[in-house]
Amino acid sequence: MTLLPKLIVVSAFVLSPFIQAADSTALQQVLNNPVRSDASKARDIYRHPAETLSFFEVTPKSAVVEISPGSGWYTEILAPLLRAEGKYYAAHSPANSTSDYSKRSLAAFKEKLAANDVYKNVILTEFSPLPGQQVAPAGSADVVLTFRNLHNWYMQKGEQGMVDAFKSFYDALKPGGVLGVVEHRLPEGKKGDDWLKSGYFPQSLAIALAQKAGFKLEATSEINANPKDTADHPGGVWTLPPTLSQKEQDKDKYLAIGESDRMTLKFRKPAAH
Repeated sequence: MTLLPKLIVVSAFVLSPFIQAADSTALQQVLNNPVRSDASKARDIYRHPAETLSFFEVTPKSAVVEISPGSGWYTEILAPLLRAEGKYYAAHSPANSTSDYSKRSLAAFKEKLAANDVYKNVILTEFSPLPGQQVAPAGSADVVLTFRNLHNWYMQKGEQGMVDAFKSFYDALKPGGVLGVVEHRLPEGKKGDDWLKSGYFPQSLAIALAQKAGFKLEATSEINANPKDTADHPGGVWTLPPTLSQKEQDKDKYLAIGESDRMTLKFRKPAAH
């Protein structure tokens, strides 16, 4: 029988001791940066970016890789935060992807980067859940981050694809570096045959696959938990905001729930001996 790792739960609203007061102030300042749209700011009550980045030990001097940044919700925060003293790698879809969705997403992201000078130092790299992907130069990153992406990689390439992905993050990190994962959380009791279609992911499986790639689980947090989310909606996680896949049907009900319940996991690459 596989033994699950002991989890360390960290208070949702206590800033990491690794983040000094000046760094906390810098985080708050970028949250109010005019580059962020009103629609982006409206998500803060669900995504807790200042607390989340603090938990993952991101500072203005960090070298950070964001995996699969999508439309750039966190890019609007990380790019200005890291512009002066840090480094920000955005590992988006491969340029040679055959997926129309990936092509459109990458094109829109490039347009976003070109539209404002605050993004001029963003380093665009590539990621897919395949072996041998280089999301940043080996051993260069202090922190690798991914937000609400695990289910996509698992649907594409299964457990081996997930391990390959985690190995590419491991290679990019410095010894002692942090991997921060936020993902829609599937209750362990709901792992039926069709759980993957829901967009939610089992926390125990996320931990096991990261550990298989060499990471050590250091802590978990309930920063992004939502006890109102029962994770059994007719259209999966996409039933909830911001997608609201059921459109007007029970819209008020889903708006009252808010965004999904999410695991927040901090892994560390072991320091060199």
